[in-house]
Parts: sequence; structure tokens; C-alpha cells
Amino acid sequence: MSRTYRQLALALGLLLAVPVGRAAAAPKRPKITGIANFAARVDSLDEARKFYGGVAGFAEAFTTRDPAVEGDLVAFKVNDTQFVELSPTLKGDEDRLIRIGFETADARGLRDYLASKGVAVPAKVETDVDGNRSFMVTDPDGHAIQFVQYMKGSVQQKDIGKHLSPTRISDHILHVGLQVKDVAKADAFYKDILGFRLQWKGGPRDDAFQWISMMVPDGYDWLEYMVRPEKLTPQQLGVMHHYCLETHDIQKLYQDVVARGYTPQNPPAVHARDGRWLMQMYDKNLTRTEVMVRKAAQKPCCSPNYDDHPSVKGAPEYATPPAARPEAKK
Repeated sequence: MSRTYRQLALALGLLLAVPVGRAAAAPKRPKITGIANFAARVDSLDEARKFYGGVAGFAEAFTTRDPAVEGDLVAFKVNDTQFVELSPTLKGDEDRLIRIGFETADARGLRDYLASKGVAVPAKVETDVDGNRSFMVTDPDGHAIQFVQYMKGSVQQKDIGKHLSPTRISDHILHVGLQVKDVAKADAFYKDILGFRLQWKGGPRDDAFQWISMMVPDGYDWLEYMVRPEKLTPQQLGVMHHYCLETHDIQKLYQDVVARGYTPQNPPAVHARDGRWLMQMYDKNLTRTEVMVRKAAQKPCCSPNYDDHPSVKGAPEYATPPAARPEAKK
């Protein structure tokens, strides 16, 4: 073999090796650790303050912005990394939901990972108005989903330890809910690409899986698929598009909100299907605030409970160990 031929063969080999090397170095998914925010429209901030500040007891921490709405959103602080954000831009009978947000350890890395999976993402991740790294995507049902990496010097970081109201009825958003029309498409995005994992699924009948809880891949918060394929009214969407607060003493919470002038339609009760203590509250514009005790009081219907949070892990017969998850058997 001549020297020239060897050089050409070597050059060709290097060119052919490039795609292989790139494929082997495909981006890995950075951690997605929990719920960051739930943003909704209201028609009056004054009325919203009566509910979110007066009844729920959350403090107004700061204002922020969102490209989907004009003007500021007021951030009611649940804890140092979770916020309910409200925009006074509700004009009539439209969906109240603006977006839900999840916290990630690496927003830029997550953007690159999603791009490698064919998800439409921004060209790059810039520093947002709060001083964090964040970006938006649209899920298969058209919902705006934000991923945020809290950065040093951001509005949220500067507020750590502040605006933690002693009157708040909860210090943790446990889950958020979204209407899902096609479970297979939702799973392709949330489970197959993002790595969310099944906790429990059930419904009004044993064979009707209308509530599917999908836990974040690197934490214990979850997204609840509210499976309804039909077009819903704004009032129905206010039930579907909700956030849930965790409590360890739902009876005291009930007494507190009643003392503050709010009477739920029903007092706390053990839900017959998922076996947990629940209570529902609604703001003036009918966006639902659910309250839940995470640890079930009785065995749930329909499917095992795969919750692996330390507070429930391996305790009663209704908490199934992670090794028994369907995905663990693959």
C-alpha cells in the first residue's frame, strides 16, 4: 500500500469515526428534582390575595414575568424553591393555567438533552428576568412546561429564608395536575424522555385510569395526569389544572381555614380510591388548591402504590417497594 493511499484511508477512517463518536457522546439527562412553580391567571389580585395570602397564608415574596402574559406575576412563597405565581390577566372564560415549572440541576444540559430527543427547545438557555437559567417547552397536550435552575444572585436565591409566613397552611407543593388527552403521548414525553416514574394510577372505576401519578425522576414530587380526552369548560379545567399542598394534620388545617373565613364544600375525608386524606379548596376564579396527607390511610384501588418517599417507604402493605415497579422489571 502506497503512502498516499494509506494517508487517504486514514483520513477517510477519521471522517467515518466522527458520527460514531458523537452518537456515543449523546447528552445525558440532568436531574429533575421537584416542582418549582404553578402559575395561573386571576381576574383580581385583591381577591386572589384574600385566598392565597389570607386563607392559605402565603406571603408575597416578589414579582416575576412570563412571556405568555403581560405585566408582572405576583409570587406567593410556599418554600424557598416553590411558588404559586398569579397574573391578573384573566379576561373571561379561558383556561386559568399559565404554566407549571420543575427544578433542574442543569438547565442548559437539559435543553441539550431534550434537543437530542427531538423536542422543540429554544436555541439556547439565557439568564431569565429572575436571574436564573430557565427555558420553556410545550408538552404533547400543549401545556407550557418550564425547567428552572436556581442560580446564585437570583431573586429566589436572595429571598432564601425570607417570606416564609408562619401562617401558611403548608410548606410543600406535593404535586401538580394537568389535563391529559392521550396517555401514550404523555408517557412518551414525561416517562420515556424525561424519566418520570409511575407512583399510582386509578379512577372512578377499577378499569378507568383517569388519575395517573408520575413522580419526578430525581425527587418525590409528582405530576398527576388528569385523563380527560374531551374538550372541557374553564371551570372543569380549574379542577384538572391544580396544585396540591402537603399536610401532616389535615384536621387542624381545616380548622385554620374555616377560622380565616373560608369553608370548603366538604370537610377532609379519606378518598375511597387512592386511600389518602384529601380536602379541596378553590380561589374566586375556580382554580383548585388540593390538600393531601401523603401517607395513605387505607389500601388504594386499581393499582399498587409505588411511592418510595422515606415517610411511606416499606411501611404498610399499600406501599410497594421500588423494585416492584413495572419499569424495574424491564
